[in-house]
Amino acid sequence: MKLVRFGALGAEKPGILDADWQIRDLSGHVDDINGATLSPAGLDAIRAVDLSSLPVVSSQERLGACVGGIGKFMCIGLNYSDHAAETGSDIPEHPILFMKATSAVVGANDTVMLPRGSTQTDWEVELGVVIGKAAKYVSVEDALDYVAGYFVSNDVSERHFQAKLTGQWTKGKSCDTFGPIGPWLVTADEIADPQNLDMSLDVNGKRMQTGNSSTMIFSVAECISHLSQLMTLQPGDVISTGTPPGVGMGIKPEPVYLREGDVMDVWIDGLGKQRQHVGQD
Repeated sequence: MKLVRFGALGAEKPGILDADWQIRDLSGHVDDINGATLSPAGLDAIRAVDLSSLPVVSSQERLGACVGGIGKFMCIGLNYSDHAAETGSDIPEHPILFMKATSAVVGANDTVMLPRGSTQTDWEVELGVVIGKAAKYVSVEDALDYVAGYFVSNDVSERHFQAKLTGQWTKGKSCDTFGPIGPWLVTADEIADPQNLDMSLDVNGKRMQTGNSSTMIFSVAECISHLSQLMTLQPGDVISTGTPPGVGMGIKPEPVYLREGDVMDVWIDGLGKQRQHVGQD
């Protein structure tokens, strides 16, 4: 299934894509696409719905973030060997964890706003994962059983805020609009192998990132297992699992960063495409 949220920011409704790629309104059956909906029982209930009986949603509706009511937005840093190399970083011994504020979350095609004082805002296409049932002390072998679905994530990052403002990476990751997710959430049963997904990101029509999730240092299952040893992962929690090479800060001889008026196209095989214009806050 491909689940969506549509409508005005802060008032999104739940929906689902039918076989003709039309959005059907699920609001008569579920309140939102959130932790409760994404439980195994919640997804089974949606699967039992006759999609032809649901109202068709206008194609002009805004697409919201594909998960609502996110509890924790966790991100894995330096999780692609080729990206670590382009930044001159050592391969980490354990998954590097940082958090992104949930107030950064926006829809896949919403405008990304450069915060005041920004000079080094960067792009990062990433495979996103949403948890479907409580996970604590889970093994790597069982970890994917806790995944409700996958989505495209753009881990927008202000590098000066991230590296030069004393403290955690979170500072450069959590600015408003720095967490576009979607356009839809693809349930786990439709993704045969999360470790073999092509992905790319273009800026102004120029290919900047090309990668495949096979080059992750820590697999999706390893990330989930590791995090579950440290904290309970709850239904509706999301994990952005790292980015392949081609980020702006890695460009030689001089880094390239986003400017007002730029356009990002962000894509992962089977998970859809995002497009964000860049504005100035």
